[in-house]
Amino acid sequence: RDFSCVILDKGGRLIVPPPMFFHAPFYKHFVDRTLELYGEDGLKDGDVIVSNHPYEAGVPHVSDMAFIAPVFADGRLVAFSGSCAHKADIGGMNPGSTSANSTEIYHEGLVLPPVKITSEGNYDEDLERLILTNSRQPETVRGDVRAQIAATAMGVARMQEHCARFGTDTVTDAFASILRGAADEMQAAIAALPDGEAFADGYMDDDGVEMDKGVYFACTVTKKGPNIRFDFSKSQPQAKGPVNLRPSMVEACVFYSLIGCLGPAMQFNDGMRDVVEFVYAPRTVTNAESPAPVSSYQKANLRLTDVILEALATFNPARAIAGSGSSGSLSINWHQGGRPGHNTLQYEILGSAYGGGNGNDGCNATATHLSNLHVTPIEIIESEYPCRITEFDMVPDSGGAGECRGGVAFRRRYEVLQDCTVVRRYDRWKYPPPGAEGGSDGGRSRFFIRVGTNEEEETPAAGKFELKAGHVFYLESAGGGGFGDPAARDRSALVRDIEEGYVSERAAREVYGV
Repeated sequence: RDFSCVILDKGGRLIVPPPMFFHAPFYKHFVDRTLELYGEDGLKDGDVIVSNHPYEAGVPHVSDMAFIAPVFADGRLVAFSGSCAHKADIGGMNPGSTSANSTEIYHEGLVLPPVKITSEGNYDEDLERLILTNSRQPETVRGDVRAQIAATAMGVARMQEHCARFGTDTVTDAFASILRGAADEMQAAIAALPDGEAFADGYMDDDGVEMDKGVYFACTVTKKGPNIRFDFSKSQPQAKGPVNLRPSMVEACVFYSLIGCLGPAMQFNDGMRDVVEFVYAPRTVTNAESPAPVSSYQKANLRLTDVILEALATFNPARAIAGSGSSGSLSINWHQGGRPGHNTLQYEILGSAYGGGNGNDGCNATATHLSNLHVTPIEIIESEYPCRITEFDMVPDSGGAGECRGGVAFRRRYEVLQDCTVVRRYDRWKYPPPGAEGGSDGGRSRFFIRVGTNEEEETPAAGKFELKAGHVFYLESAGGGGFGDPAARDRSALVRDIEEGYVSERAAREVYGV
Protein backbone atom coordinates (compact mmCIF):
# COMPACT_ATOMS: atom_id res chain seq x y z
CA ARG A 1 0.00 0.00 0.00
CA ASP A 2 3.00 2.35 0.22
CA PHE A 3 2.60 3.64 -3.34
CA SER A 4 0.60 6.05 -5.47
CA CYS A 5 -0.42 6.46 -9.12
CA VAL A 6 -1.57 9.85 -10.39
CA ILE A 7 -2.52 11.97 -13.40
CA LEU A 8 -1.24 15.55 -13.47
CA ASP A 9 -1.87 18.48 -15.80
CA LYS A 10 0.95 19.83 -17.97
CA GLY A 11 2.14 22.02 -15.10
CA GLY A 12 2.31 19.07 -12.70
CA ARG A 13 -0.85 19.91 -10.78
CA LEU A 14 -2.57 16.89 -9.27
CA ILE A 15 -6.00 16.18 -10.78
CA VAL A 16 -7.26 13.27 -8.65
CA PRO A 17 -5.55 12.37 -5.34
CA PRO A 18 -4.14 8.93 -4.54
CA PRO A 19 -5.16 7.01 -1.38
CA MET A 20 -1.63 7.63 -0.08
CA PHE A 21 -2.48 11.20 0.92
CA PHE A 22 0.97 12.52 1.73
CA HIS A 23 2.30 11.55 -1.71
CA ALA A 24 -0.11 13.95 -3.39
CA PRO A 25 1.71 17.33 -3.12
CA PHE A 26 5.24 16.29 -4.10
CA TYR A 27 4.44 15.53 -7.75
CA LYS A 28 4.12 19.26 -8.51
CA HIS A 29 7.67 19.80 -7.22
CA PHE A 30 8.96 16.86 -9.29
CA VAL A 31 7.39 18.16 -12.50
CA ASP A 32 8.57 21.72 -11.81
CA ARG A 33 12.17 20.56 -11.47
CA THR A 34 11.89 18.32 -14.55
CA LEU A 35 10.62 21.20 -16.68
CA GLU A 36 13.37 23.40 -15.29
CA LEU A 37 15.96 20.84 -16.36
CA TYR A 38 14.56 19.74 -19.73
CA GLY A 39 11.95 22.29 -20.75
CA GLU A 40 8.87 21.19 -22.66
CA ASP A 41 10.98 20.94 -25.83
CA GLY A 42 13.33 18.49 -24.14
CA LEU A 43 10.53 16.03 -23.33
CA LYS A 44 9.37 13.51 -25.93
CA ASP A 45 6.66 10.90 -26.23
CA GLY A 46 8.00 7.70 -24.63
CA ASP A 47 10.17 9.48 -22.05
CA VAL A 48 10.09 8.39 -18.39
CA ILE A 49 11.87 10.42 -15.71
CA VAL A 50 12.94 8.90 -12.40
CA SER A 51 13.96 10.52 -9.11
CA ASN A 52 14.12 9.72 -5.41
CA HIS A 53 15.67 13.05 -4.43
CA PRO A 54 13.89 14.63 -1.45
CA TYR A 55 15.13 18.10 -2.36
CA GLU A 56 15.02 18.11 -6.17
CA ALA A 57 11.82 16.06 -6.59
CA GLY A 58 10.19 16.64 -3.20
CA VAL A 59 9.68 12.90 -2.52
CA PRO A 60 9.13 11.98 1.15
CA HIS A 61 12.50 10.24 1.59
CA VAL A 62 15.20 8.50 -0.43
CA SER A 63 13.44 5.12 -0.13
CA ASP A 64 10.53 6.46 -2.21
CA MET A 65 11.30 6.27 -5.93
CA ALA A 66 9.04 8.25 -8.26
CA PHE A 67 8.51 8.17 -12.02
CA ILE A 68 6.74 10.65 -14.29
CA ALA A 69 6.07 10.47 -18.03
CA PRO A 70 4.82 13.26 -20.32
CA VAL A 71 1.52 12.78 -22.14
CA PHE A 72 1.45 14.17 -25.67
CA ALA A 73 -1.67 14.53 -27.80
CA ASP A 74 -2.17 16.43 -31.06
CA GLY A 75 1.53 17.23 -31.02
CA ARG A 76 1.55 19.05 -27.67
CA LEU A 77 2.20 18.32 -24.01
CA VAL A 78 -1.13 17.98 -22.19
CA ALA A 79 -0.41 16.07 -18.97
CA PHE A 80 1.89 13.83 -16.96
CA SER A 81 1.36 10.33 -15.62
CA GLY A 82 3.17 9.50 -12.39
CA SER A 83 3.81 6.87 -9.74
CA CYS A 84 5.77 6.58 -6.51
CA ALA A 85 6.57 3.54 -4.35
CA HIS A 86 8.77 2.66 -1.39
CA LYS A 87 11.75 0.46 -2.30
CA ALA A 88 12.95 -2.51 -0.25
CA ASP A 89 16.53 -1.22 -0.25
CA ILE A 90 18.26 1.59 -2.13
CA GLY A 91 21.62 1.48 -0.35
CA GLY A 92 22.75 3.59 2.57
CA MET A 93 24.13 2.61 5.95
CA ASN A 94 21.26 0.32 7.06
CA PRO A 95 19.66 -2.69 5.38
CA GLY A 96 16.32 -1.45 4.11
CA SER A 97 17.77 2.09 3.75
CA THR A 98 15.58 3.61 6.48
CA SER A 99 17.41 5.17 9.38
CA ALA A 100 16.71 6.52 12.85
CA ASN A 101 20.07 8.31 13.21
CA SER A 102 21.43 9.34 9.80
CA THR A 103 23.02 12.79 9.63
CA GLU A 104 22.85 13.39 5.84
CA ILE A 105 20.77 12.01 2.97
CA TYR A 106 23.80 10.17 1.62
CA HIS A 107 23.56 7.85 4.64
CA GLU A 108 20.04 6.97 3.51
CA GLY A 109 20.81 5.54 0.08
CA LEU A 110 21.58 6.25 -3.55
CA VAL A 111 20.14 9.67 -4.49
CA LEU A 112 18.90 10.22 -8.05
CA PRO A 113 18.05 13.70 -9.32
CA PRO A 114 15.35 13.84 -12.01
CA VAL A 115 16.87 11.95 -14.95
CA LYS A 116 15.48 10.05 -17.91
CA ILE A 117 15.43 6.28 -17.45
CA THR A 118 13.54 5.86 -20.74
CA SER A 119 14.12 8.15 -23.73
CA GLU A 120 11.53 8.01 -26.52
CA GLY A 121 10.78 4.41 -25.53
CA ASN A 122 14.42 3.30 -25.19
CA TYR A 123 15.09 1.91 -21.71
CA ASP A 124 18.42 2.82 -20.07
CA GLU A 125 19.78 -0.55 -18.93
CA ASP A 126 22.94 1.12 -17.62
CA LEU A 127 20.99 3.39 -15.27
CA GLU A 128 19.00 0.42 -14.02
CA ARG A 129 22.24 -1.48 -13.41
CA LEU A 130 23.58 1.48 -11.42
CA ILE A 131 20.44 1.54 -9.25
CA LEU A 132 20.47 -2.21 -8.64
CA THR A 133 24.19 -2.30 -7.83
CA ASN A 134 23.47 0.03 -4.91
CA SER A 135 20.69 -2.16 -3.51
CA ARG A 136 20.90 -5.10 -1.10
CA GLN A 137 17.64 -6.38 -2.66
CA PRO A 138 18.35 -5.94 -6.40
CA GLU A 139 15.80 -8.41 -7.77
CA THR A 140 12.98 -6.99 -5.69
CA VAL A 141 13.92 -3.45 -6.70
CA ARG A 142 14.23 -4.46 -10.38
CA GLY A 143 10.70 -5.82 -10.33
CA ASP A 144 9.34 -2.74 -8.60
CA VAL A 145 11.09 -0.32 -10.96
CA ARG A 146 9.83 -2.07 -14.07
CA ALA A 147 6.33 -2.43 -12.65
CA GLN A 148 6.21 1.28 -11.88
CA ILE A 149 7.39 2.21 -15.35
CA ALA A 150 4.70 -0.04 -16.83
CA ALA A 151 2.02 1.52 -14.63
CA THR A 152 3.18 5.01 -15.52
CA ALA A 153 3.15 4.13 -19.22
CA MET A 154 -0.39 2.80 -18.82
CA GLY A 155 -1.42 6.18 -17.47
CA VAL A 156 0.04 7.83 -20.57
CA ALA A 157 -1.81 5.45 -22.88
CA ARG A 158 -5.14 5.91 -21.11
CA MET A 159 -4.90 9.71 -21.23
CA GLN A 160 -4.01 9.61 -24.92
CA GLU A 161 -7.07 7.42 -25.47
CA HIS A 162 -9.19 10.01 -23.65
CA CYS A 163 -7.80 12.78 -25.85
CA ALA A 164 -8.57 10.78 -29.00
CA ARG A 165 -12.08 9.93 -27.79
CA PHE A 166 -13.23 13.26 -26.36
CA GLY A 167 -10.81 15.76 -27.91
CA THR A 168 -7.65 17.17 -26.38
CA ASP A 169 -9.19 20.55 -25.59
CA THR A 170 -12.08 18.85 -23.78
CA VAL A 171 -9.64 16.90 -21.60
CA THR A 172 -7.53 19.93 -20.70
CA ASP A 173 -10.67 22.00 -20.05
CA ALA A 174 -11.87 19.22 -17.73
CA PHE A 175 -8.57 19.38 -15.86
CA ALA A 176 -8.98 23.12 -15.37
CA SER A 177 -12.59 22.69 -14.23
CA ILE A 178 -11.65 20.01 -11.68
CA LEU A 179 -8.90 22.20 -10.23
CA ARG A 180 -11.11 25.29 -10.18
CA GLY A 181 -13.92 23.37 -8.47
CA ALA A 182 -11.68 22.33 -5.58
CA ALA A 183 -10.28 25.86 -5.25
CA ASP A 184 -13.73 27.46 -5.19
CA GLU A 185 -15.05 24.93 -2.67
CA MET A 186 -12.06 25.40 -0.38
CA GLN A 187 -12.21 29.19 -0.59
CA ALA A 188 -15.92 29.24 0.24
CA ALA A 189 -15.34 27.00 3.26
CA ILE A 190 -12.47 29.20 4.45
CA ALA A 191 -14.57 32.34 4.02
CA ALA A 192 -17.22 30.85 6.33
CA LEU A 193 -14.73 30.58 9.21
CA PRO A 194 -14.36 33.47 11.67
CA ASP A 195 -11.46 35.83 11.02
CA GLY A 196 -8.54 35.69 13.41
CA GLU A 197 -5.14 34.26 14.24
CA ALA A 198 -4.23 31.07 16.10
CA PHE A 199 -0.91 29.62 17.23
CA ALA A 200 0.00 26.10 18.27
CA ASP A 201 3.27 24.29 18.88
CA GLY A 202 4.64 20.99 20.09
CA TYR A 203 7.67 18.72 20.40
CA MET A 204 8.82 15.39 19.06
CA ASP A 205 10.99 13.29 21.40
CA ASP A 206 14.28 13.91 19.60
CA ASP A 207 15.84 13.80 16.13
CA GLY A 208 17.59 10.43 16.63
CA VAL A 209 21.03 12.07 16.94
CA GLU A 210 20.74 14.74 19.62
CA MET A 211 18.85 12.51 22.03
CA ASP A 212 18.62 15.07 24.84
CA LYS A 213 16.75 17.65 22.75
CA GLY A 214 13.13 17.70 21.62
CA VAL A 215 12.28 18.78 18.07
CA TYR A 216 10.10 21.90 18.03
CA PHE A 217 7.30 22.58 15.54
CA ALA A 218 5.24 25.78 15.47
CA CYS A 219 2.38 26.97 13.29
CA THR A 220 0.57 30.31 13.12
CA VAL A 221 -2.68 30.31 11.15
CA THR A 222 -4.08 33.67 10.01
CA LYS A 223 -7.51 33.82 8.42
CA LYS A 224 -9.04 36.96 6.89
CA GLY A 225 -12.04 36.80 4.61
CA PRO A 226 -11.49 34.10 1.98
CA ASN A 227 -7.74 33.97 2.61
CA ILE A 228 -5.74 31.72 4.94
CA ARG A 229 -2.02 31.66 5.70
CA PHE A 230 0.05 28.99 7.46
CA ASP A 231 3.32 30.33 8.88
CA PHE A 232 5.92 27.79 10.04
CA SER A 233 8.82 30.21 10.42
CA LYS A 234 8.94 29.81 14.22
CA SER A 235 9.80 26.10 13.94
CA GLN A 236 13.30 25.18 15.06
CA PRO A 237 16.38 25.11 12.81
CA GLN A 238 16.76 21.98 10.70
CA ALA A 239 17.67 18.93 12.74
CA LYS A 240 20.90 16.95 12.70
CA GLY A 241 18.92 13.70 12.60
CA PRO A 242 16.51 12.38 9.94
CA VAL A 243 13.29 14.18 10.93
CA ASN A 244 13.51 17.11 8.54
CA LEU A 245 10.65 18.07 6.22
CA ARG A 246 10.52 19.81 2.88
CA PRO A 247 7.63 22.06 1.78
CA SER A 248 5.98 19.18 -0.12
CA MET A 249 5.45 17.28 3.13
CA VAL A 250 4.28 20.38 5.01
CA GLU A 251 1.75 20.99 2.24
CA ALA A 252 0.42 17.45 2.72
CA CYS A 253 -0.03 18.09 6.46
CA VAL A 254 -1.84 21.37 5.81
CA PHE A 255 -4.19 20.11 3.10
CA TYR A 256 -5.04 17.05 5.19
CA SER A 257 -5.72 19.20 8.26
CA LEU A 258 -7.83 21.68 6.31
CA ILE A 259 -10.06 18.91 4.99
CA GLY A 260 -10.30 17.51 8.52
CA CYS A 261 -11.26 20.93 9.86
CA LEU A 262 -13.63 22.01 7.10
CA GLY A 263 -15.30 18.72 6.18
CA PRO A 264 -14.18 15.25 5.03
CA ALA A 265 -16.36 15.30 1.89
CA MET A 266 -14.39 18.15 0.31
CA GLN A 267 -12.64 17.65 -3.01
CA PHE A 268 -8.86 17.38 -2.87
CA ASN A 269 -6.53 18.24 -5.71
CA ASP A 270 -3.92 20.87 -6.49
CA GLY A 271 -6.59 23.51 -7.01
CA MET A 272 -6.25 24.02 -3.27
CA ARG A 273 -2.81 25.51 -3.85
CA ASP A 274 -4.49 28.59 -5.32
CA VAL A 275 -6.19 29.54 -2.03
CA VAL A 276 -3.66 28.61 0.68
CA GLU A 277 -0.54 30.64 1.49
CA PHE A 278 2.57 29.07 3.05
CA VAL A 279 5.33 30.93 4.91
CA TYR A 280 8.64 29.30 5.83
CA ALA A 281 11.96 30.37 7.24
CA PRO A 282 15.06 28.93 5.51
CA ARG A 283 16.97 25.98 6.98
CA THR A 284 14.26 25.07 9.48
CA VAL A 285 12.84 21.64 10.30
CA THR A 286 9.83 22.48 8.09
CA ASN A 287 11.95 23.82 5.21
CA ALA A 288 15.25 21.97 5.37
CA GLU A 289 18.09 22.29 2.89
CA SER A 290 20.13 19.48 1.39
CA PRO A 291 21.86 17.36 2.56
CA ALA A 292 19.85 17.36 5.82
CA PRO A 293 18.59 13.80 6.47
CA VAL A 294 14.87 12.99 6.07
CA SER A 295 14.45 9.22 6.49
CA SER A 296 12.11 9.45 9.52
CA TYR A 297 9.95 12.15 7.95
CA GLN A 298 6.62 10.45 8.69
CA LYS A 299 6.71 10.78 12.46
CA ALA A 300 7.57 14.46 11.90
CA ASN A 301 4.60 14.77 9.53
CA LEU A 302 2.29 13.32 12.15
CA ARG A 303 3.56 15.56 14.96
CA LEU A 304 3.19 18.61 12.71
CA THR A 305 -0.34 17.52 11.76
CA ASP A 306 -1.34 17.49 15.43
CA VAL A 307 0.03 21.02 15.80
CA ILE A 308 -1.84 22.28 12.72
CA LEU A 309 -5.10 20.64 13.83
CA GLU A 310 -4.76 22.26 17.26
CA ALA A 311 -4.42 25.69 15.65
CA LEU A 312 -7.33 25.11 13.25
CA ALA A 313 -9.61 24.04 16.13
CA THR A 314 -9.70 27.71 17.15
CA PHE A 315 -11.66 28.46 13.99
CA ASN A 316 -13.94 25.40 14.04
CA PRO A 317 -14.17 23.88 17.55
CA ALA A 318 -16.77 21.35 16.39
CA ARG A 319 -14.03 19.51 14.48
CA ALA A 320 -11.42 19.65 17.28
CA ILE A 321 -9.39 16.55 18.15
CA ALA A 322 -6.83 15.72 20.83
CA GLY A 323 -3.32 14.53 19.99
CA SER A 324 -2.91 11.20 18.23
CA GLY A 325 -0.28 8.54 18.77
CA SER A 326 1.77 8.89 15.57
CA SER A 327 3.09 6.04 13.43
CA GLY A 328 6.39 4.20 13.29
CA SER A 329 8.31 1.50 11.51
CA LEU A 330 10.17 -1.62 12.56
CA SER A 331 12.81 -3.24 10.36
CA ILE A 332 14.69 -6.45 11.21
CA ASN A 333 17.70 -7.55 9.21
CA TRP A 334 18.25 -11.30 9.72
CA HIS A 335 21.97 -12.07 9.92
CA GLN A 336 21.65 -15.79 9.08
CA GLY A 337 19.53 -15.12 6.01
CA GLY A 338 15.99 -15.43 7.35
CA ARG A 339 13.72 -18.28 6.31
CA PRO A 340 14.68 -20.16 3.12
CA GLY A 341 13.02 -18.69 0.07
CA HIS A 342 12.04 -15.45 1.79
CA ASN A 343 13.47 -11.97 2.14
CA THR A 344 16.25 -11.30 4.65
CA LEU A 345 14.65 -7.98 5.62
CA GLN A 346 11.45 -7.80 7.67
CA TYR A 347 9.76 -4.39 7.46
CA GLU A 348 6.59 -3.35 9.25
CA ILE A 349 4.65 -0.11 9.63
CA LEU A 350 2.91 0.11 13.01
CA GLY A 351 0.19 2.58 13.93
CA SER A 352 -1.11 3.72 17.31
CA ALA A 353 -4.44 5.40 18.15
CA TYR A 354 -6.38 8.57 17.42
CA GLY A 355 -7.10 11.24 19.98
CA GLY A 356 -10.63 11.74 21.20
CA GLY A 357 -12.61 14.34 19.29
CA ASN A 358 -15.48 16.68 19.97
CA GLY A 359 -18.26 14.10 20.26
CA ASN A 360 -16.37 10.90 19.51
CA ASP A 361 -13.83 8.55 21.07
CA GLY A 362 -10.49 8.04 19.35
CA CYS A 363 -10.06 4.93 17.20
CA ASN A 364 -8.01 2.14 18.79
CA ALA A 365 -4.86 0.47 17.47
CA THR A 366 -4.84 1.94 13.97
CA ALA A 367 -2.78 4.01 11.57
CA THR A 368 -3.36 7.72 12.19
CA HIS A 369 -3.78 10.77 9.98
CA LEU A 370 -1.46 10.64 6.96
CA SER A 371 -0.50 6.99 7.48
CA ASN A 372 -2.46 4.35 5.56
CA LEU A 373 -0.76 1.03 6.28
CA HIS A 374 -2.17 -1.87 8.29
CA VAL A 375 -0.47 -3.94 10.99
CA THR A 376 1.09 -7.03 9.38
CA PRO A 377 -0.79 -10.22 10.37
CA ILE A 378 0.96 -12.55 12.79
CA GLU A 379 0.53 -15.51 10.40
CA ILE A 380 2.41 -13.71 7.62
CA ILE A 381 5.31 -12.73 9.88
CA GLU A 382 5.77 -16.17 11.43
CA SER A 383 5.56 -18.00 8.10
CA GLU A 384 8.04 -15.74 6.30
CA TYR A 385 10.53 -14.67 8.99
CA PRO A 386 12.43 -16.38 11.84
CA CYS A 387 10.50 -14.86 14.72
CA ARG A 388 7.45 -15.56 16.87
CA ILE A 389 4.80 -13.08 17.94
CA THR A 390 4.05 -14.19 21.50
CA GLU A 391 1.68 -11.36 22.43
CA PHE A 392 -0.55 -8.96 20.52
CA ASP A 393 -2.96 -7.18 22.82
CA MET A 394 -4.51 -3.87 23.81
CA VAL A 395 -2.90 -1.76 26.56
CA PRO A 396 -5.46 -0.90 29.25
CA ASP A 397 -5.64 2.76 30.34
CA SER A 398 -3.42 3.90 27.46
CA GLY A 399 -6.21 6.01 25.95
CA GLY A 400 -6.26 9.46 27.52
CA ALA A 401 -9.18 9.92 29.88
CA GLY A 402 -11.88 12.33 28.78
CA GLU A 403 -15.55 12.84 28.09
CA CYS A 404 -14.47 11.37 24.76
CA ARG A 405 -11.73 8.83 25.47
CA GLY A 406 -8.53 8.68 23.49
CA GLY A 407 -7.92 5.62 21.37
CA VAL A 408 -6.29 2.62 23.07
CA ALA A 409 -2.75 1.54 22.16
CA PHE A 410 -1.53 -1.98 21.43
CA ARG A 411 1.39 -4.14 22.61
CA ARG A 412 3.28 -6.53 20.36
CA ARG A 413 5.95 -8.96 21.65
CA TYR A 414 8.55 -10.65 19.43
CA GLU A 415 10.91 -13.57 20.02
CA VAL A 416 13.73 -13.56 17.46
CA LEU A 417 15.04 -16.93 16.29
CA GLN A 418 18.19 -15.64 14.55
CA ASP A 419 20.73 -12.92 15.32
CA CYS A 420 19.44 -9.67 13.90
CA THR A 421 19.67 -5.89 13.71
CA VAL A 422 16.49 -4.08 14.70
CA VAL A 423 15.83 -0.49 13.61
CA ARG A 424 12.89 1.19 15.32
CA ARG A 425 11.61 4.61 14.16
CA TYR A 426 8.91 6.06 16.38
CA ASP A 427 8.00 8.94 18.68
CA ARG A 428 5.86 9.81 21.74
CA TRP A 429 8.20 8.36 24.36
CA LYS A 430 9.04 11.65 26.10
CA TYR A 431 6.08 13.71 24.92
CA PRO A 432 2.84 11.70 25.01
CA PRO A 433 -0.14 12.69 22.83
CA PRO A 434 -1.71 15.73 24.49
CA GLY A 435 -5.28 15.84 25.70
CA ALA A 436 -7.64 18.68 24.77
CA GLU A 437 -10.34 20.68 26.56
CA GLY A 438 -9.56 19.12 29.93
CA GLY A 439 -8.84 15.61 28.68
CA SER A 440 -5.78 13.67 29.85
CA ASP A 441 -2.71 12.89 27.77
CA GLY A 442 -2.57 9.53 26.05
CA GLY A 443 -0.18 6.83 27.25
CA ARG A 444 3.39 7.22 26.03
CA SER A 445 5.03 4.74 23.68
CA ARG A 446 7.45 2.13 25.07
CA PHE A 447 10.10 -0.17 23.62
CA PHE A 448 11.86 -2.90 25.64
CA ILE A 449 14.71 -5.10 24.38
CA ARG A 450 16.33 -8.31 25.70
CA VAL A 451 13.29 -8.86 27.90
CA GLY A 452 13.76 -11.38 30.72
CA THR A 453 17.57 -11.17 30.71
CA ASN A 454 20.08 -9.27 32.84
CA GLU A 455 20.42 -6.86 29.89
CA GLU A 456 16.74 -5.95 29.70
CA GLU A 457 16.27 -2.23 29.08
CA GLU A 458 13.71 0.29 27.98
CA THR A 459 15.04 2.28 25.05
CA PRO A 460 14.06 5.55 23.42
CA ALA A 461 11.36 5.32 20.75
CA ALA A 462 13.90 5.36 17.93
CA GLY A 463 17.23 3.59 17.56
CA LYS A 464 19.29 0.71 16.16
CA PHE A 465 19.74 -2.43 18.28
CA GLU A 466 21.68 -5.69 17.95
CA LEU A 467 19.89 -8.80 19.24
CA LYS A 468 20.83 -12.47 19.53
CA ALA A 469 18.71 -15.53 18.70
CA GLY A 470 16.34 -16.16 21.60
CA HIS A 471 16.10 -12.54 22.65
CA VAL A 472 12.65 -11.03 23.20
CA PHE A 473 11.57 -7.45 22.61
CA TYR A 474 8.22 -5.75 22.76
CA LEU A 475 6.74 -2.43 21.77
CA GLU A 476 3.76 -0.44 22.93
CA SER A 477 2.33 2.26 20.71
CA ALA A 478 1.13 5.52 22.20
CA GLY A 479 -2.52 6.01 23.08
CA GLY A 480 -4.60 8.95 21.89
CA GLY A 481 -5.20 12.00 24.05
CA GLY A 482 -8.56 12.42 25.77
CA PHE A 483 -11.05 15.17 24.90
CA GLY A 484 -13.13 16.95 27.54
CA ASP A 485 -13.56 16.46 31.29
CA PRO A 486 -13.30 12.74 32.26
CA ALA A 487 -15.99 13.27 34.91
CA ALA A 488 -18.47 14.04 32.12
CA ARG A 489 -18.01 10.69 30.37
CA ASP A 490 -21.23 8.79 29.78
CA ARG A 491 -21.45 6.06 32.42
CA SER A 492 -22.71 3.41 29.99
CA ALA A 493 -19.71 4.13 27.74
CA LEU A 494 -17.39 3.73 30.73
CA VAL A 495 -18.99 0.40 31.67
CA ARG A 496 -18.41 -0.77 28.12
CA ASP A 497 -14.77 0.44 28.31
CA ILE A 498 -14.25 -1.71 31.42
CA GLU A 499 -15.91 -4.75 29.84
CA GLU A 500 -13.74 -4.43 26.74
CA GLY A 501 -10.55 -4.05 28.80
CA TYR A 502 -9.87 -0.51 27.57
CA VAL A 503 -10.17 1.03 31.04
CA SER A 504 -9.31 -0.70 34.32
CA GLU A 505 -11.60 -0.59 37.34
CA ARG A 506 -8.87 1.28 39.22
CA ALA A 507 -8.73 4.01 36.55
CA ALA A 508 -12.52 4.19 36.50
CA ARG A 509 -12.43 4.99 40.23
CA GLU A 510 -9.34 7.20 40.38
CA VAL A 511 -9.52 9.03 37.04
CA TYR A 512 -13.18 9.00 36.05
CA GLY A 513 -14.52 9.16 39.63
CA VAL A 514 -16.83 6.16 39.41
